[in-house]
Amino acid sequence: MEIEKLTDSFGARIHGLDLSIPLNREEHAELHKAWLDYQVLVIPKQKLTQEEQIKFARTWGEFPKRERYDKRAEKGTADKSIMLVSNIRENGKPIGSLPDGEMMFHTDGAYDEHPYNYTMLYALELPKTGGNTLFANMYAAYETLSDEMKLKLSDCTAHHGYYSGTVQRGQPVGHLNGEFSHPVFIEHNETGRTALFISRLLTLCINELLKEESEEILKFLFDHSEKPEFIYEHRWSLGDLVMWDNRCLNHARTDFSTSERRLLRRNVIQGKRPNRGHVRVA
Repeated sequence: MEIEKLTDSFGARIHGLDLSIPLNREEHAELHKAWLDYQVLVIPKQKLTQEEQIKFARTWGEFPKRERYDKRAEKGTADKSIMLVSNIRENGKPIGSLPDGEMMFHTDGAYDEHPYNYTMLYALELPKTGGNTLFANMYAAYETLSDEMKLKLSDCTAHHGYYSGTVQRGQPVGHLNGEFSHPVFIEHNETGRTALFISRLLTLCINELLKEESEEILKFLFDHSEKPEFIYEHRWSLGDLVMWDNRCLNHARTDFSTSERRLLRRNVIQGKRPNRGHVRVA
């Protein structure tokens, strides 16, 4: 197993692993440490069946219950633990979720009381251009805030909500998946580090502020967290398995042609309700 850094601050490409073969205890521990150290891992050149992907994903924790599975396009074609992220249509209907277009920055499951720890995405079909995944380092976004902003928001909570299928802020599509409030700054329950926990797509307001100030500060936080120096853009290759930590990363998707097929298999791992992060100022 070899680790190649993707940026100066986060992200790594992992060489020398065949995920169709179960990892031994030492390999799993080494991969886990790399995940905590680099937040997003790219493992290229994989050939995974659905069952092999599920077996690998299950080693990282419990799957969510997927209570809305009966309403999902994947019902009958993919395991209950799998979301098919795809624009492919059969008989005019998408075979998966989030089919078309650019998707704003978000973190998976923030609208739930217990957001997801991890997401794993495996590339099966890709367009020639576009459909890239952007990752934003929310550790760095928190750490580079002014002391004044950290103190102002240290006891604040943000309210998150999401409608299934929505990719643009303020344009609800589908069924309401849920809504919940979490601290603006959360503590990563394994590393102990503090991360900014807001996103352009999902965060609706800061509860403790009046509407006008909430909107002004959220706009600042969205723009701040999406600065180029905090971003890694992943340009997919077939067989890539990309795995990331939702407790300290936001992710987004660039646009791509609706005339080209895109198909990826997603697993998520259930997490716990985050604690408030420790705010330290100079």
